[in-house]
Amino acid sequence: VLSLVGSEMCIRDRISDGIYRISTPVPPSMMPGGFTFNQYLIVDDSPLLYHTGPRKMFPLVSQAIGTVIPVQSLRYICFSHYEADECGSLNDFLETAPAAEPLCSRVAKMVSIDDIAVRPAHALADGEELSLGKHIVRWIDTPHLPHGWECGHLFETTTKTLFCGDLFTQGGHEHEPLTTADILTSSEEMRGAMDYFSQTRHVQPLIEKLAETSPRILACMHGAAWQGDGAELLRQLGKRLAA
Repeated sequence: VLSLVGSEMCIRDRISDGIYRISTPVPPSMMPGGFTFNQYLIVDDSPLLYHTGPRKMFPLVSQAIGTVIPVQSLRYICFSHYEADECGSLNDFLETAPAAEPLCSRVAKMVSIDDIAVRPAHALADGEELSLGKHIVRWIDTPHLPHGWECGHLFETTTKTLFCGDLFTQGGHEHEPLTTADILTSSEEMRGAMDYFSQTRHVQPLIEKLAETSPRILACMHGAAWQGDGAELLRQLGKRLAA
């Protein structure tokens, strides 16, 4: 992926109160079919960035953040699991924002982040909440959903936004910032072509754990963010995975 990063544009859109989607499109000439890498910025007393993007995208992503808030003001750098597009430029952000901390699961802190990051991680336990000011985020452990035993997802309780990482990954490089259209079909086509799910035996209880938050927005890492009955869409995904 890193060798394909050559986009010269990074799109920033507000998708909810104080929440911005930052998206870097990679055209088909650089990646077959095209693709997008999304980050999400929560603007608050303690600003939070969810996903960093790959290391080579740092200049694009940090520039886009700077159109909303000073990058130096970031307080938390959060991510679903340990992978280049989730946290590849973690240290770049930590070096730019002197008060920032990595924010991740306890397992991620233990097995990876405290070793590779320039500052120790702030680990959240399953169900633990953290106030950013107006926004409150809750960490949800989802080991191996879709992959990585340190994997989890972040839920913002005020706007009911679920930052759902690699769930509902959509191919292509041209997407609306926020859609109400069907994303399950396209994400299942992506999973069929490139099966990146771990096929955990605990898929149903983990899906239900996410569905119980009743999200109104699913902030996907690749493709459009989605608005609607998030609990129902998650349960539909669960049925596909179980089959």
